[in-house]
Amino acid sequence: MAKKKSLKFKESIGIDIGTHSVKLVHLKRLSEGFKLLNYEIRATVPDGIEYIPSDLRRDRHAPVISEMMRSLKINPKKVNHLVTAVGGEQVSIKQIKTIFLPDDELESALFFEAKKHLAISGGDMVLDFQVLSVEEKTNNMNVLLCATTKDHLRTHTEILQQCNLTPHFVDAEALAVANSFALNTYVEEGVFVLLNIGAHRTNMVVYGPKSKFFSRDIELGGYNFTKDLMRNRDMSFEEAEKYKYEYGLHGPQAAEKTGLSINSLDIADKPTEETISLEVKRSLRYYVKEAGNSDFRKVLITGGSAKLIGLKEYLEEALNIPTEIFDPFYNLEMPDKFRNKKDPQLALALGLAMRRD
Repeated sequence: MAKKKSLKFKESIGIDIGTHSVKLVHLKRLSEGFKLLNYEIRATVPDGIEYIPSDLRRDRHAPVISEMMRSLKINPKKVNHLVTAVGGEQVSIKQIKTIFLPDDELESALFFEAKKHLAISGGDMVLDFQVLSVEEKTNNMNVLLCATTKDHLRTHTEILQQCNLTPHFVDAEALAVANSFALNTYVEEGVFVLLNIGAHRTNMVVYGPKSKFFSRDIELGGYNFTKDLMRNRDMSFEEAEKYKYEYGLHGPQAAEKTGLSINSLDIADKPTEETISLEVKRSLRYYVKEAGNSDFRKVLITGGSAKLIGLKEYLEEALNIPTEIFDPFYNLEMPDKFRNKKDPQLALALGLAMRRD
């Protein structure tokens, strides 16, 4: 995506601007790897107030980011390596195969290729790409295309400009999630499914070092788990949020009220966890058909809802693939004060902060 000229940096900042909260990670670059200096997670809407997607304005983010910078004692004017991300339906990513092209022809040729493969109109497209490999036998190139709209990128950068910040890179959310895994884990074989479950959207990424890259967004997230409880348990938003984090997918209150689990409540309206698992299954069938690879080693869940009690077990049973909560801090050096505060919802921000070029 948008980028300034390459530079060497000693420290980096990744900011994940989410609907429900903003996540900021501050890293120090080491000779090998990174050290965590600090991080903060701050809600965009005060606790106890229901946030409704259609009522939320983008201009609420800038004051939150500015306050986080002050809280962490980071001077915006001294930040020289900031990486942020855009996501949603106005971002499109696809891996394609094309004939070998020299560098001076590649960018213009891929722009026309992108118009065939990505659901964004050419005149409104901001395109970036990466050559993943060149096949020896055919000399074909495997290229990862990523595009967004000019308006979407402009709106995003305007939020940062209000905080006196200029991003060195604006990445795509799905790519940052993949980076948080690829840069933190040594993997030789197999395909891994990453589910970054945000407030209103789940980034699904299928990644393997030697496998075809695939991503899509599932328009469900933590907000939908809360809405399930509000509807089925007759709770207020605040009650449902508290219940969700205390009991997860199951709990004594559900049993006391109806004698049923959440998973068996409303046949007409499938629970969020069931709908997400069905969408993941459908995507994996498509991936197997397109990539010819079904070597799924593990599902790794991250994001704000990854810690919901029962969700990991539910997805493992529904998908029939070993499932874990992803630890994005696995290879990071960090101060002792953070060792028991490894929040999985920081995976995207960490993936951003660890991006080098």
